[in-house]
Amino acid sequence: MTTGVRRRLGVEERRQQLIGVALELFSRRSPDEVSIDEIASAAGISRPLVYHYFPGKLSLYEAALKRASDDLAARFVEPHEGPLGARLLRVMRRFFDFVDEHGPGFSALMRGGPAVGSSTTNALIDSVRQAAYVQILSHLGVTDPPARLELVVRSWISLAESTALIWLDGRRIPRAELEVQLVHDFAALTAVSAAQDAEMAALLRRIAQEEPADGPFATLAGRLLALAT
Repeated sequence: MTTGVRRRLGVEERRQQLIGVALELFSRRSPDEVSIDEIASAAGISRPLVYHYFPGKLSLYEAALKRASDDLAARFVEPHEGPLGARLLRVMRRFFDFVDEHGPGFSALMRGGPAVGSSTTNALIDSVRQAAYVQILSHLGVTDPPARLELVVRSWISLAESTALIWLDGRRIPRAELEVQLVHDFAALTAVSAAQDAEMAALLRRIAQEEPADGPFATLAGRLLALAT
C-alpha cells in the first residue's frame, strides 16, 4: 500500500528516474517533439529541477540514448547452443522486440535525433554495432575474422538496421517474416562471399553441416532450389 507521502529521491535515483521517463516519452514520439516541461510533468517535478540534474535537453537525450543503446546491444547476446540459424532467429526476434517497443526512440538512436552528428551519439551507435559484430563472430567461432567475413557481418548488421527503420514506416510487411528474411539474408551474404573465397566456403560448409533440415538456412536452400527448377 502507498501512504501518499512522496519520498525524496537521491541524486542518482532522480537522474535514473528522469532518464527512464525521457526514454519512455522518446519511445512514443520523436525526441524533437518532447519538451522538458513534458518530462518534468511526467516525473512529477518542476522544470527547473530537471535542469538541476541535466544541463539541457540534449544531455538528457544522450543519457536516454545510452540506456537504450545498452539495452539494444544486450539483445544480441545469445547462448551458444543449437544451430546458428536458430540462434540468429532468436536474436532477430529480440531485436524487433526492441524496435517494436521503442519505435521513435529506435529511429532517433539510429539517425541521431536531436544530437545528430554529435560525437556522443555517434559513439553510442557505433558501440551497438560493435557489440552486435562481436557477438556474431563469437557464434561463428572466429576471433580473427578475414576481410570477407568482416564485410559480411558488418553488412548484415547495417541491413538489419535499415530493414527495421523501413519496417517502422508503415509496418507493411509482417514482422515475423522480416525476422526470418534477415536470417536468410545472413546465409545469402555468406554464400555469395563463399563463392569467391575458399576460407568463406569452408565456413559455410561448417554452418550447413550443423543446420537441421527444418532450420532457417536449410529452408532457404530448399526454396532457392525450387526456384531454380
